[in-house]
Amino acid sequence: MPDQGSSQGGGVRGSGVWGRRSISRLRRAGTERPALNRPTQRLAAVLPIVAGTIGNVIEWYDFAVYAYFAPTIGTLFFPSDIPNRSLLLSFGVFGVGFFMRPLGGLFFGHYGDTRGRRNALAATVILMGASTFVIGLLPPYGRIGILAPLSLLGLRLAQGFSAGGEWAGVAAFLVEYARPGRRGLTGSWQQVSVGAGFLAGSAVATLLTSTLTTETLTAWGWRLPFLFGLVIALVGLYLRLGLADTPRFRALEESGQVARAPITEAFSAHRRGLLTVVGFTLSGTVAYYVFLAYFPTYVSAVLNLPVREAALINTIGLAVFIVLIPFAGALSDHVGRKPLLLAHAAGCAILGYPLFRLMEATRSFWVILAAQLVGITLEALFSGPAPAAYSEIFPTRIRYTAISVPYNLAVAAFGGTAPFIATYLVGATGNRLSFTFYLIAAGLVSFLVYLTLTETYRADLR
Repeated sequence: MPDQGSSQGGGVRGSGVWGRRSISRLRRAGTERPALNRPTQRLAAVLPIVAGTIGNVIEWYDFAVYAYFAPTIGTLFFPSDIPNRSLLLSFGVFGVGFFMRPLGGLFFGHYGDTRGRRNALAATVILMGASTFVIGLLPPYGRIGILAPLSLLGLRLAQGFSAGGEWAGVAAFLVEYARPGRRGLTGSWQQVSVGAGFLAGSAVATLLTSTLTTETLTAWGWRLPFLFGLVIALVGLYLRLGLADTPRFRALEESGQVARAPITEAFSAHRRGLLTVVGFTLSGTVAYYVFLAYFPTYVSAVLNLPVREAALINTIGLAVFIVLIPFAGALSDHVGRKPLLLAHAAGCAILGYPLFRLMEATRSFWVILAAQLVGITLEALFSGPAPAAYSEIFPTRIRYTAISVPYNLAVAAFGGTAPFIATYLVGATGNRLSFTFYLIAAGLVSFLVYLTLTETYRADLR
């Protein structure tokens, strides 16, 4: 089947806001491409990337903010005289939200495969934005008692449900728009937006911890980043509703081949692919949450560096991370997905322990930063090619569902729980490096899965 994603600007045709108003000429991009000047063609290529990724930014901005302020949230919503319990419960709620992701993936995957990627992604950003905003308004345990942690738990479940439909939806959305030979690069912007969300959360945490006192942060300062998240969500909603669906999904609609029961089709005809996605995801998701979500807590709570230094290190690391991802995605378009994925998994298995051992031995700002940059480079080798590699496993008619369900199961079981598991292992064993064995094991399992993959970077998208 020819790669219909090659139709530049096709996504701005139709009834979206952008097609009706400011760039009406883009409506003709799919059929009158020669009439478009170069700036218009560039705009046609960029708009799907912006619309797809901006919602992803708010999804992961919130996850980052929660991780950075987990100690404060633990004190306010889970007060305890037992050392480490408040932090453990705070990360427990962080992890529980991930168990809603498979359900969200199932729901939004079905919706996205039957009614369109754009509509599903608009719904996810509404739910995430509202949930994030309300967390910023929640009264603490000292004011409403047990209702405080229960309400926090409910909102984290809603966020997890929303996030379950976001990752795979954006991956499918971008890759289905990509031109031939550029699926790795175009799809990599999905992961850039994840890193950008974490970067925004880290930057806000750095700003607040540098300008506000601990007492002010505990009193009201921690609420500000959650309240601000609603603004990003509204912008994301506007952009997504202003764009037509992907050329590949529209082609399915026009030919009457849209799947009626994508989950049934996925489990009946693509079971091996579903299992592959689980093993594929294991190392990437564990490394992501160890090197990014858990990292600031490790540096401040375990290595006892000031919180502002931990946040600054993570902010610098994230900035480098989002720069590296497109390069890794573009590289995968030239050398293939497998070499980069294998290098990622092998690096995590071999370097996981030495990197954190070096941090503990020196407790130096610059050494910790250098070690994190190595870990982030390893993660970029996964994040760059991953969206395209996932999308190339399945046909368009079930792609959203077939990626969403196993991916979110893996993230719920192994990724979202990584900060909790890391905190628990350190506390239970007394070994500050015990969590690295979790990272190493994940790398070994995924390495074996990557070896079994069929290289698809030169094949047409099905």
